[in-house]
Amino acid sequence: MADDDAGESPPPRRDWVNTLATIAAPTTFIGALLLYFGVSYTSAFYNYFGVDSATLGFSTQDYALRSASALYLPVATALLVALVGTLIYYAAVAVGKRDTPPPFAIRLFPAALAACGGGLFLLGMLGGFGVWGAGAMQTPLLLSAGLVVLLYSRVLSFKLAAADYPVAREKAAVALVLALVALASFWAAHEYAKSHGFDDAEYLAAHLRLRPTVTIDTTERLYIPHSQVRETILPATAGTGQRFRFRYEGLRLLAEQKGRMFLIPENWSLSDGSVVVLPANSTVRVAFRSG
Repeated sequence: MADDDAGESPPPRRDWVNTLATIAAPTTFIGALLLYFGVSYTSAFYNYFGVDSATLGFSTQDYALRSASALYLPVATALLVALVGTLIYYAAVAVGKRDTPPPFAIRLFPAALAACGGGLFLLGMLGGFGVWGAGAMQTPLLLSAGLVVLLYSRVLSFKLAAADYPVAREKAAVALVLALVALASFWAAHEYAKSHGFDDAEYLAAHLRLRPTVTIDTTERLYIPHSQVRETILPATAGTGQRFRFRYEGLRLLAEQKGRMFLIPENWSLSDGSVVVLPANSTVRVAFRSG
């Protein structure tokens, strides 16, 4: 009876736990990667205009949403590569289950992949140490791609031999490889986000007409340089309860967050330009128009 119990399969509840853990782990990693990308992108974008993104007070959801549009192409590429890798994996499993050994060319394929992975990793290492002029994003991409290809070639070699992977003696090494891949992924995401945020900010600075035009009426003079805005003194009319005395034109809305408006002059430039921060409350009167 004891032997029969020992041979029983794990209870269904344990299978569900394992399945949920398998799904949750990559989902959590992707979510953290998206958040990190959003923070890096937003920081680079607003730093271009001289604004610390921390002062805007974006929420976690805001950062994640800001990363979505910039990630369509890289995520689509990664999913396509993953799809091809999955198809090759199941083809290797099917070949490994046959009674006859696979042809020599198929058995050579994992070794060829390992050589490619090793070459990519070596290029990444040399680029990181400045041996050749690798870009800020090329080094982490080469390192992570090399490690993934090396690990994938190892998996294929085992599956072609109808064996399970990872084996007990290599589990620690696999964990370290996955940790290095995760680190390199965050590194690459940071560099890509910085580059994309800077490019988007540079484009916006050259096309500020894309942002809404803002006209501000205030009770007090803002002392914004006249070279950046047009100031008009509003006439005081007795008995009308008119509180606003100054009107400012020539501003565009850069952002509105946490009850504050971040306004940028239409003629803003890196050498001569500033961002005006005003409360979005009853102390100012605001008029928006497009174009």
